[in-house]
Parts: sequence; structure tokens; C-alpha cells
Amino acid sequence: MDILVLFGTFILLVILTIPIGYAIGISTLVTLVCFTNMPLALITQNAITGVDSFPLMAIPFFMLAGNFMRYGGISKRLLDLADNIVGFFTGGLGAITTFTAMFYAAISGSGPATVSAIGSMMIPEMEKEKYDKAWATAITCCGGIIGVIIPPSIPFVLYSLATGVSTGDLFLAGVIPGILIGLFMMAYAECMSKQRIRAKMSELRGNGFLKLFADSFFALLCPIIVLGGIYSGIVTPTEAACVSVFYALFVSLVVYRSITLKDLIPFLASSVKTYGGLAFVLAFATAFGRVLSLTRATKVIEDFIVGNFTTSWSVLSVLVILFLILGMV
Repeated sequence: MDILVLFGTFILLVILTIPIGYAIGISTLVTLVCFTNMPLALITQNAITGVDSFPLMAIPFFMLAGNFMRYGGISKRLLDLADNIVGFFTGGLGAITTFTAMFYAAISGSGPATVSAIGSMMIPEMEKEKYDKAWATAITCCGGIIGVIIPPSIPFVLYSLATGVSTGDLFLAGVIPGILIGLFMMAYAECMSKQRIRAKMSELRGNGFLKLFADSFFALLCPIIVLGGIYSGIVTPTEAACVSVFYALFVSLVVYRSITLKDLIPFLASSVKTYGGLAFVLAFATAFGRVLSLTRATKVIEDFIVGNFTTSWSVLSVLVILFLILGMV
């Protein structure tokens, strides 16, 4: 009964469009009051513990680095390079969007940051070329999925924090799936687009690949520095996130000179605002998880899956369906 109340309250609040953080907190509170004798302070204690974490600090730093890259001209240079490489395809702008998302994902580690940076430039371009606005928006949002698979990845950091699995191993495991997803999405854009897109954006025709590559060299160097530092053991993922911030700041201020020191305050404020909402969800998700363990919900789910599905493929299929449903939330 307690499990039904916990999940039922959460699902009901989500259906009523209550923000996820509040829905998690309220459902946790209701279950704690109705079915346990634990003090309500347990929620506050677990919420604070949930965000008081060194590995979790990687998230705001990756977000800040993403902001520097977006407004510092780094993402625009990646976009120009991607246009030169894949812009000649049928449905080329859709392929460019996906290809650029793959580059950007290797820098920001955030799906929303990838969508925000790429979408603000590519959706208007696709509309100009008579793309359906809903399709253009959808292909951009799907491109953002790559941002949480190709390392560095904020969800990988969270998963590592929750399970104790090596963050470096998770990052390494995301490389091939992320690239495959990107390639299949580019193939989809090719198949679904009915009109022929111009071979290249007109302003890039005279530049050539080598010039564009040289112009975006420092942008491409960022994921090499970040991931190379992690895999070589020189830095932890959190320290690598700090390195990415200072590197993006240096490139934007000194190399490309696209921002000034006066611009830093708005970028910092934007990153804090974005992370604040995420931290609120993470805090109460920790308390939610604690109540799950008290109600033995995870044990019930585990027993159900193990008791009814015996083969590895059937278990994996059930888990995929479960995560698909959870992902929709």
C-alpha cells in the first residue's frame, strides 16, 4: 500500500503539472507521514546530503563551460565546420544539427545545454529553408539526447554518484553508442527530407575545410583536454569540469575575443539559475530514494522482475521499457 501511495501521489502530481521537484518532495512527505514513524527531518537531512557532494559539483561547472562556449563563439565555429562536412546532404540542415550536437555533447555534457546552444542557431535556419517547424524542433531536441551519452555526461556523473560505478568507465562506455545514435539520426534526416538543401551555407563556400578546421581548432581541442585528463588519471571528472570552464573562458576571452569580462556576470547567473532547479530535484530525489528503501519498493520490483523473467534478454527488455516510461517523465 505504501508503495502505491508513494508512486500514485507522484504520478498524480505530475499529471496535474506540478513541477517534478515539488512532486517528488510532496509524495515523499505523504508516504513518510502515513506509513512510517520516522521524523520529518529525515527529508531535510537526505535532501542536504543529496546535494552535498564533490562529484556533483561537476554539473554546474559543465553548465558554465557550456554557456561560455555558446556565447563565446565556440559552438558557432563547430556549427560552421559541421556544415562544411555534412551540409551537402539532402536534409543537410538536419544532419548539420545532429553532427554539431555530437561535437557540442563532447564539451558540455548536458542535453538541455546542447539543445539550447544548437537550437537557437539551427531552428531559424531550418525555418528559412521551408522545414516544418515542429520537425526542426524535434530533430534538435533529439540531437540533445546525444549530449547525455557522448562523454562528458552529467547523467553519467549522477549515476556514478548513486551506484559507485567508475565515472571514467561510464564515460568510455558512452562513446560508441553516442556516435551510433548520431549517425542514425543523420541517416533519418537524409531519408525524411524531401527537398534538396543548398550545398553549403553561402557565407562558408569560399572558406574551405582547412580554414574552417583551423578556425575551430581550439573548440575541438576542449573535449580532448577534458577526456584526456580524465582517462589519463590526471584529473577527476569534477576537476575536468573546472578545467573545461577555464579553457572555454580563455578561448572566448583571449583567442576568439568574442566576450568581455563584463559578460561574465550574466553567464554565471544563468548557470546558477539552471543548476538551482536541477539541484532542487536532486535534493528531494535523494529523500525519495531513502523512502523507497524504507518501503522496500526496490526489493519488490527486483523480486517481480527476477521471479517472472528468467532470461537475460527478457530482463533487459523489461528494464528498457521501465526506463523508457521513466524517461518520459
